[in-house]
Amino acid sequence: MEMRQLGKNGPRVSAVGLGCMGMTDFYTTGVDAQEAIATVHRALDLGVTFFDTADMYGPHTNEELLGKALAGKRDQAFIASKFGIVRTPGDPAARGVDGSPEYIRRAIDGTLKRLNIDTLDLYYQHRIDPKVAIEESVGAMADLVKAGKVRYLGLSEASAATLERAHKVHPIAALQTEYSLWSRDPEENGVLETCRRLGIAFVPYSPLGRGFLTGALKSPDDFAPDDYRRSSPRFQGENFAKNLLLVERVRQLATEKGVTAGQLALAWVLAQGDDVIPIPGTKQRRYLEENIAALQVKLSAEEAEALRALFPVAEVAGGRYTDVGMKLVNG
Repeated sequence: MEMRQLGKNGPRVSAVGLGCMGMTDFYTTGVDAQEAIATVHRALDLGVTFFDTADMYGPHTNEELLGKALAGKRDQAFIASKFGIVRTPGDPAARGVDGSPEYIRRAIDGTLKRLNIDTLDLYYQHRIDPKVAIEESVGAMADLVKAGKVRYLGLSEASAATLERAHKVHPIAALQTEYSLWSRDPEENGVLETCRRLGIAFVPYSPLGRGFLTGALKSPDDFAPDDYRRSSPRFQGENFAKNLLLVERVRQLATEKGVTAGQLALAWVLAQGDDVIPIPGTKQRRYLEENIAALQVKLSAEEAEALRALFPVAEVAGGRYTDVGMKLVNG
């Protein structure tokens, strides 16, 4: 397994991590705990050390599942979780954001209990709370490091300016955001440049475009009735059809190279720099194995640029979240 460093002074983790969200939430009508746990174990066998979850996935059930999967294997895993998105009981679509010190202190204790660990390796603020100064939130997170409850701190979907301010309070080891062939905002809004200037690892989630870049999805009807993607702008109606044409270009190039479209798309993300550590999500071993094999797909600088040109983001139809969801990113 290729290893990459998590920030300037952080540990080395597997170059490809495992996003665990879909094992219990958003993309599934039912939880196959046995296969999910087997997928985590297979990831360990393949050398994956970096596992990503959050307290809002479920909510709470994702951390519990990962805790069960890693029982007795704690020393093999670098575990990241997130706090800050608050879900409303009885209304699965409702979202709130809380970055208050009081909430942070409660949240970490719940996360540690559900994961059945004493110390969390990496703790992200999932979304920035506009009601609380980032200095106050990160200050409370820094207290968790002093207390031995957390080792490293991260932010998710934070703007470049917020990242700068946070890093002055306590070193930020990782910035997590959506990044892929069809989501390249961090290249334009200064986030990627800021990470590199400050020595912060860049952790892309959804590097396969929520599964779309694999080419396996042919119609919105492929989704389960409660699949999150049914309400995502890029997966609806004409947008789906337009975006499918872009994916077909990637699939054709992948066929020429003798790999899958998903492997080519993931190889492109990996080729953007040694400070880039993607966390593709899956709940099945066969897709995990396909994703890890992307590490064997080497792209020349010319090939990477050709892929970029082949998939111009200006032609991507639809936003990556609804208008309401977009208000919670780049905080």
